[in-house]
Formats: sequence, structure tokens, C-alpha cells
Amino acid sequence: QVQLVESGGGLVQPGGSLRLSCAASGTPFLINDMGWYRQAPGNQRELVATTTRGGRLNYANSVKGRFTISRDNAKNTLYLQMNSLKPEDTAVYYCNAKTLIDNAWGQGTQVTVSS
Repeated sequence: QVQLVESGGGLVQPGGSLRLSCAASGTPFLINDMGWYRQAPGNQRELVATTTRGGRLNYANSVKGRFTISRDNAKNTLYLQMNSLKPEDTAVYYCNAKTLIDNAWGQGTQVTVSS
């Protein structure tokens, strides 16, 4: 099984930046796709960005040009660089990892964008 631990959330002013990290343990060598999802109060969890093991990237339209997902397979770590943050980016951000037999989620990290 894969275990995921996110870090890097916090409070930031509009226009600011944050970098989220997600460390994978357990059986990270089995991971194929990884991604970031977010859930704001009263909303469903939504995709933010994903990356395949081969490096194919996918972004939600709302974050294109502002967020960058990256993956260090040697360190078993996933990142999300978030720039030009907006109040509507406020949410709990979750890391996700998929293997052939597992769909793992982290515990989430809160990101709050407010002045």
C-alpha cells in the first residue's frame, strides 16, 4: 500500500505563492499517476493537476498558467507550485496516488488565500 503525507499549506495573501509537497511511502515504486485535488467548504472535491509516471501533465482550467505540478520519482515526492493565488483557491488540498490495485489519498493540507 501507498501512504501519502502532504505539507506546505498555510495562509497567504492574494497574489502570493505557496508550494505544496506530498511524500509517498510504502510501495511508491508501484505508483503510476499522481495528482492534486482540492475541496472547498460546501463543494465537491475537484481535480487541480495530475501527472503520469511518464510526465504527462493535466491541469484544471482554473489553475492553468498559475500552478505547476512536478514529480521527483527518486525522492517519491510530488509538488504543486502555486503562484498568483486567488481567494477562490482557498480549500483543503489533497494528494492522490494510483497504482494498479490502490487509490491512495493524503490527509489534506489547508490553503487559505485572504488579505
